[in-house]
Amino acid sequence: MAEETFLIEKSENPFVPRFAAFFETVCKKEIERLVSIYPEKKSLNINFKELEKFDFELADQLIDEPDYLMEAASEAIQGIDIPALEIEEFKPIMRFYGLPKDRQPLIREISSSHLGKLISIEGVVRQITEVMPKLTLAVWECRRCGNTYKILQDSQQLKQPSICECKHRDFKLVEEKSKFSDYQKIEIQEPLEKLKGSEQAATVPIYVADDLVNKITAGDKTMFVGILRIGLPSKTQKNVYGRFLEASYLEETAKEFEEVEVNPEEEEQIKKLSKNPRIYDMLINSVAPSIYGHEIVKESIILQLFGGVKKILPNNQTIRGNIHVLLVGDPSVGKSQILQATDKIAPKSIYFAGKTASGVGITASAVKDDFGEGGWTLKAGALVLASGGVCMADELDKMDPDDRSALHEAMEQGMISVAKAGIVTRFKADTSILAAANPKLGRFDKYAPFIEQVNLPPTLISRFDLFFMIRDILDRTKDEAMSNHILKTHKAGETIAQYKHSGKTIDKKEAKEIEKIAAPEIPPQIVTKYLAYARQKVFPIMAQEAIDAISTFYVNLREQGKNEGGGYSATHRQLEGLVRLSEASARIRLSDEVTREDADRAIRLLKASLEDVVKDPETGKIDFDIITMGATHTQLTNMKVILNLVKQRSKDSENQMVPLQDIIDEAKTQGLDEDKTRDLVKKLEDKGEIYKPKYNFLKPTQKEK
Repeated sequence: MAEETFLIEKSENPFVPRFAAFFETVCKKEIERLVSIYPEKKSLNINFKELEKFDFELADQLIDEPDYLMEAASEAIQGIDIPALEIEEFKPIMRFYGLPKDRQPLIREISSSHLGKLISIEGVVRQITEVMPKLTLAVWECRRCGNTYKILQDSQQLKQPSICECKHRDFKLVEEKSKFSDYQKIEIQEPLEKLKGSEQAATVPIYVADDLVNKITAGDKTMFVGILRIGLPSKTQKNVYGRFLEASYLEETAKEFEEVEVNPEEEEQIKKLSKNPRIYDMLINSVAPSIYGHEIVKESIILQLFGGVKKILPNNQTIRGNIHVLLVGDPSVGKSQILQATDKIAPKSIYFAGKTASGVGITASAVKDDFGEGGWTLKAGALVLASGGVCMADELDKMDPDDRSALHEAMEQGMISVAKAGIVTRFKADTSILAAANPKLGRFDKYAPFIEQVNLPPTLISRFDLFFMIRDILDRTKDEAMSNHILKTHKAGETIAQYKHSGKTIDKKEAKEIEKIAAPEIPPQIVTKYLAYARQKVFPIMAQEAIDAISTFYVNLREQGKNEGGGYSATHRQLEGLVRLSEASARIRLSDEVTREDADRAIRLLKASLEDVVKDPETGKIDFDIITMGATHTQLTNMKVILNLVKQRSKDSENQMVPLQDIIDEAKTQGLDEDKTRDLVKKLEDKGEIYKPKYNFLKPTQKEK
């Protein structure tokens, strides 16, 4: 049986001796180490800077003609004299990394000039396939005469013999004699912090093979080094081709805030700002300056952006540093504009609206499409892509409850667990969430509990560190001030538009007036650098006086609930929230210590949040049961009274039905008026404790023993 191998004759490669000298001089120890564990590990990682230092012409040639020079490197390594080399076939995979900056284009900058060149690109893994076998050397057998042919598979198209010696073209693949390698397809998109304005993130497909597979997951930020190849032609335009990167090296970077580079001049400016006694007010005035008021909300958002310190304890347990903030407000109070303004200054952020978002859209989805070669792939959602930054969730109450439940794990654990289409994994979602929602009935009723007016579950609300009710209050003085601010802002915009259209220059006096009204006190680009610098460099430790202040406040808050009938005025989540807010306050000053001043700021914000949202309308006291249980402690106590009345009366009834009027009359003797009793009966019905078997009659759900 004849056997042929289709190989292309190659002339002697002039770069082989130069690579041999490099390996002998620089990489000898690494090669010896690789020989000892070959073939379990086949990769030889080489720092490009070392090659450049040894022979800069060879390094430049490697970038311009990577295929030719990779062959030279592979040939050169065969001739290295390694005493321990007892392997019949030692063919390591050369993986170069550390390419110079001019060879690291943004994904959107990749063009035809990069085809066939060695480049380095960075992005967030958006989609990834499972590991699949890829044919590298095909053995074909003629079905008529049995002749076999070996053909290297070095392109996307499957190659097979054109014709057999017996003049027939009927071949079959001999799988057991062919060679395969592990293969995975990845799609990455530009890091969000690299985008400007409302730019759409560019994407590029990447192929990884051998020991590079299963190194990363969707949502990871990764640097890839490889050769840009031409892809398959477009289905509609046959002369327009796709492109992909054939990766030879990858490294997970996952340094979101470190991506924002701060030069020495900016660092000096940031340090100077941090020493300004007005720095907190300056930062507050830099968040949505066109929105009048809401200073306490803006202060909370600033602390959220600076964030607390993420802790990794000795047992690998992590404590989140992300701060979550919820804004629930009347229509047209500026919630969406505040979110959008925050989106513009955060170093890394994603904005989505509840009506258009789905559970898989904000977490991760399993999809079956052409990208996965017909198989299932995981696609990262908003929370995963925003990991390390801030996720703005507008109209959170408009989301489907099932979809919204996906937020629970991400907010507390910083992870998203996925079990879809036979794929079970976890994604990193280390994301701060700034959410906004509207009251159920359009506007707030100041006499009704907060939880009854918001279409959000208590389990989700309790995960927010701070939550604010933004009311549209009828107040002439405030209305006049807001009216003046809004009208001046519009006039400033009109003036800018008119001068821009006419080509004239705004005079200095008018320019100063416009800047005073509409411009942020600190330019957005400086705020972004300030945030990134603080999160990169500042990791404050709590001083004892700060610990004492937080502890005293928390214990007193808990004691207050205990003394008022056993209600919970705070939980451990509020305690941890105080710590995170205090750390963020210290970071604003670039301080390595959390002081009493920072603790007092955190306490003030938390008190404002609690008094605004979890105050019992009946007693005027802070009652966290409003959030955790969906009702105040007073309501829960009264509900037990009504439930006991129904159960006791049902025992004496032949069919266990109790007239509603009897319960109302009995409740009056215990201090509950008719309206309150009817409301409590409705709550018990909603909880499933009682039901109405017929009109105006009640019956307990469970029989009394």
